[in-house]
Amino acid sequence: MIGQTKFKSAAAVLGVLVVVALATGLAWAVDPSRLVNAEKDPNSWLSYNGTYHAWRYSSLGQINRANVGNLKVAWIFQPGMPATEHGLEGTPLAVDGVVYVSGSYSRVWALDGATGKVLWFNYPKIDMQLKARQTHVPYNRGLAVGHGHVYVGTIDGRLLALDIKSGKQVWESQLVDSKKETVGFTGAPLVVKDMILIGSQAGEWPTRGRIFAVDSKTGKERWKFWTVGGPEDPKAQATWGGDSWKTGGGGGWMTGSYDPDLNLVYWGTGNPAPLYDWAAGDWMTKGPRPGINLYITSIVALDADTGKLNWYFQELPHDPWDFDSSVGEMLLLDRDGKKLLVHANKGGPVFVLDRTNGKVQNAYMGNRVFNFIKGVDAKTGKLIEPWYPTEGKVHPWFCPWIAGAYSWNSGAYNPKAGLWYKIVQEGCMDLEIVRTTPITEPYAQLNIGANFNFKGTPDGPAYGHLDAREPVTGALKWSVNYPVPPLGSLLATGGELVFLGDMEGRVHAHDAETGQDLWSFNNGSGHRGGIISYAVGGKQYVAVASGTGSLVADAYAGLYPERLGHYAYSAAVVVFSLP
Repeated sequence: MIGQTKFKSAAAVLGVLVVVALATGLAWAVDPSRLVNAEKDPNSWLSYNGTYHAWRYSSLGQINRANVGNLKVAWIFQPGMPATEHGLEGTPLAVDGVVYVSGSYSRVWALDGATGKVLWFNYPKIDMQLKARQTHVPYNRGLAVGHGHVYVGTIDGRLLALDIKSGKQVWESQLVDSKKETVGFTGAPLVVKDMILIGSQAGEWPTRGRIFAVDSKTGKERWKFWTVGGPEDPKAQATWGGDSWKTGGGGGWMTGSYDPDLNLVYWGTGNPAPLYDWAAGDWMTKGPRPGINLYITSIVALDADTGKLNWYFQELPHDPWDFDSSVGEMLLLDRDGKKLLVHANKGGPVFVLDRTNGKVQNAYMGNRVFNFIKGVDAKTGKLIEPWYPTEGKVHPWFCPWIAGAYSWNSGAYNPKAGLWYKIVQEGCMDLEIVRTTPITEPYAQLNIGANFNFKGTPDGPAYGHLDAREPVTGALKWSVNYPVPPLGSLLATGGELVFLGDMEGRVHAHDAETGQDLWSFNNGSGHRGGIISYAVGGKQYVAVASGTGSLVADAYAGLYPERLGHYAYSAAVVVFSLP
């Protein structure tokens, strides 16, 4: 992704950093050049999606398809309640032999990567009155490391910087007035140069979402991007009828990617408020939020230094279905001289964009069961025959369900196999549109605009599948069905393996080329978090965040009582290695 001269220079700097860190035993030598070249440092896992490419790929191959059947538990870390409420949804980080883990309520631990020994912990005080008003809490989905700090967001609207050596808080920045807006942060921050980026929740809350960049040393805000157009962006504001922009939702609640070549940040934005719209096909001129509603359900490309919008692509104009663009990873690839971005929308469309300008290069459907559209145009990315639910009746088979075909979890890409691995959910729901009025006083309250209940598909029970595709063309190489849709993030490795944690308690290793299930182990609880690989002292480890719970997972328990009813919502980090 970078020129040969620049690469050699960065690699030399990286080599010095790694040598210094290993020689001194200090896990703090993480500066911007090391993050840019993270793929050259497979012994560590330096950011939420592994690298800025968002491949979730480790080139480590000590554990491979020939010996994965010999994997054993190396150590287990159990954070305990309340940090495991809703399970562990975060992805651990690993830096020079130290593993960093986040739990619910933004609790953070530093662990010895070889033994699991707790080196330090930090338990921030959280506004519990605010927590009681929120729905998508109290989990935390991940951390960032850099500049001598560990960074974590909180559900009450703060970004915290912890000293990476001691865990003591260095600064906090109150970025969102959560007492008024109700929302905060659940996604992992992203270190870009000397800044920390993080996106707020919003979506079905009648507020305006933002993506923030703050100074890495002080926490002072450097810039912010409003995901719902307002006075600072008259063109975008004009896409919201009346004053609907004031309560438009949006947000950027998951983690984006950074492109050092173009100095652009790519971030997916959330759904609008209300979620569902009673205007049906007249949504351009009628209903609670007339217009296409920029920049909800979009990919935005922002200048990393200023936050200025470079380009955008709105995946679902207006989005009356809650199929937003915050989910999953912003996958960066270079193909045939083109710089590409691949992203799977929550509803099932996959868009391949030129990341220099946002132009569509290809589009295809990744799910099997859907009726909100007939498909997506491969040349333009436009939706084919979109269907809009109407007020006053129950739509008995709306597909996919509100949890989406693609959930918030990330897939993985193996550059050796050239395959992109994604989990797909196949399920539907009964949907009834309900008129609502946004409530913002004395604080913002949930604004969904519908009643719904989960169900199977017209052909049988709901299920999930792990797909291996060529990401640009969409060609399917193989697919493996799961009776209960998995909800965790994936890991691909140089050992030609794909690791997946299912909802029934088992973590699996699939053959990257064939999909064959080569190994599994029962962790005792379902999986919602991420899986990483790292090495200490020449030994490769695979760390799995286990534990379940959440609005979606709890709905699964009702759909599959015979499969999920006996699993306790406990949680642990389970780490594996070869004997």
